[in-house]
Amino acid sequence: MAFKLDLVEVAHGLGFPEGPVAMNDGSVLFVDIEKETLVRLEPSGARHDVAEIPGGPNGVAIGPDGAAYVCNNGGVYCFKNAGPGGVNIPLPDPEHYTGGLIQRVDLTSGEVTPLYTECDKKRLLAPDDIVFDKAKGFWFTETGIQDDETLRKGGLYYATTDGSSIVRMATIPMANGVGLSPDGDTVFVSDTIFGRLWKMKIKRDSRGRPVGLDDGPIQGIMPGEVVQTLPGFQWLDSLKVEADGRVCVGTIFTGGITIFEMDGTTEHVDVPDIFTTNMCFGGEDMMDMWITASSTGKIYKTRWPRPGLKLEFTA
Repeated sequence: MAFKLDLVEVAHGLGFPEGPVAMNDGSVLFVDIEKETLVRLEPSGARHDVAEIPGGPNGVAIGPDGAAYVCNNGGVYCFKNAGPGGVNIPLPDPEHYTGGLIQRVDLTSGEVTPLYTECDKKRLLAPDDIVFDKAKGFWFTETGIQDDETLRKGGLYYATTDGSSIVRMATIPMANGVGLSPDGDTVFVSDTIFGRLWKMKIKRDSRGRPVGLDDGPIQGIMPGEVVQTLPGFQWLDSLKVEADGRVCVGTIFTGGITIFEMDGTTEHVDVPDIFTTNMCFGGEDMMDMWITASSTGKIYKTRWPRPGLKLEFTA
């Protein structure tokens, strides 16, 4: 039976918040896609812009150097009041789209540095979510580009922080959230429009660096194994992993968080926003959770019943 969250609103009046990261001092770093900024939310509720990031800052992770690494979708979305109650939702925006990229942000100076704009001489489409591993590299997704008639498929990438190496590891129609298993041997990716969670075993070289993924049951078509596909009209957004290996995924239209067990069973927890996009774990016991309620421009804080997985790097 699904549990109920005791939600406390800690921020409101935002554009379209995403990518929350719990910081060591109790603050939360997040991006506002619509307002094109990287923001710090203090425990007091005060907010400070860390950097302006033109385009569409979409996901954030702290790297081994203490900087923030940002997935920028290149302005692939515009935002319109629509849906129930006139909430703020993202729609395709080809007029202002400039191409995706990965950026590094110095959290002290606010300096923003481009790191990657292409892979194999092809421009990145719309980078979305990011997670670092023990090898000090990072996995990131791009959602591809969709409109009313076409779909340019997204994918999963692995890259290094020095800007010297980027590899497309898998093609996934609308890859969104990304996370690693507690042992670091499996990468999870949510596939938005199909409501599907993938898991993929990582191949490594002798020095422990990722070099590829195990083939799925149907080679060339399946990028890995399907944990579960949600029924009905439910889309999946970004994700975080619990310490015991469960995967929590922001769920669109039904509004809330879906928890995936590795046996394929799921549990849904309600959040009052049809675009519940992301969450992060923090606090001394890793049971504090911050949730981006994006279409209503809010961030909630709550207590989760189990600890989240500690990320490799914090700041």
